Amino acid sequence: MSQTKTIPSPRELSTEPRRSDKVFRGIVTSGGLSSLVILGLIALFLFYRGYEVLREEGLSFITSADWSITLDESANVVESNFGLSAMLVGTILCALVAVVIAVPISVFSALFLNFYAPQWMKKILVAVIDMMAAFPSILFGIWGFLVLMPSVEYWGKLINKYLGWIPLFEVNPYFFTRSPFVAGVVLAIMIIPIITSVSREIFAQAPLDRIQAAFALGATRWTMIKAVVIPHGRSGVVGGAMLGLGRAMGETVAVFTVLNIVFQINWYVLLGAGGNVASLIILKFNEASEYEIKALMAAGLVLFFLTLSVNAVANVIVKRTGKSGR
Repeated sequence: MSQTKTIPSPRELSTEPRRSDKVFRGIVTSGGLSSLVILGLIALFLFYRGYEVLREEGLSFITSADWSITLDESANVVESNFGLSAMLVGTILCALVAVVIAVPISVFSALFLNFYAPQWMKKILVAVIDMMAAFPSILFGIWGFLVLMPSVEYWGKLINKYLGWIPLFEVNPYFFTRSPFVAGVVLAIMIIPIITSVSREIFAQAPLDRIQAAFALGATRWTMIKAVVIPHGRSGVVGGAMLGLGRAMGETVAVFTVLNIVFQINWYVLLGAGGNVASLIILKFNEASEYEIKALMAAGLVLFFLTLSVNAVANVIVKRTGKSGR
């Protein structure tokens, strides 16, 4: 008896995603867009509140260093001068000092954790570093003011003694207390855990075959790190440094605690005078009039775009160094 063979019908191929994929894509898209919407609303709010001051002051809001307001008996504004140049210089100066100090320490710490530390020590140190990254900034500020500042002032005097011929380290008048150098050291301690964590993760992703090939060719551990690990992780180090720079530029309480807020442009790292935009806002906000609050909102808008610009530059640098490091 002959048996008839049944040929199965062809399977339909479709690129239509499943319902679970659509739901997941919608959740992820909503989460990503919500952050952009929130940032946009913050920028619009700051622009709306600070537009009047920006219109009145014009370019002098960024180029001048005077911050003063005069009110009459009815709390009406008689005369106002709002300028951010001194605070912008202080913001950049403190952040650069912090990055210059923090990046070498963070890179060597990440290399030690990945390639030199025993496994038991690595677990403990990684937990401590991750915990330090979550510390409130007020703790760093109080510790820096009470404990660290006397030692840092001594370091500043040594730097001035031996490197005072460099204009950046000149101190005139001879006053070191609560200088941008002190604030930069406190900020460096704050951003070291962030840069270390990012660098450690990038160094851990170095290609194992290249590491083994370097050892097979007779390379020492340090030679292997220079030839394989550092070129591979260059973009990650730059990204971590820029991430730390962004936090240092926007830090408020720690800088306010250890830095003299003076409304004059100070390019000298060791001189006890300066400030940054965030500390200006916290200094003036409590007793500010309605019009001065608008000026502080405008200052927040400038800081917002300054941090945004740093992140944009970081993305460009990471892309370029990432291509050259492959």
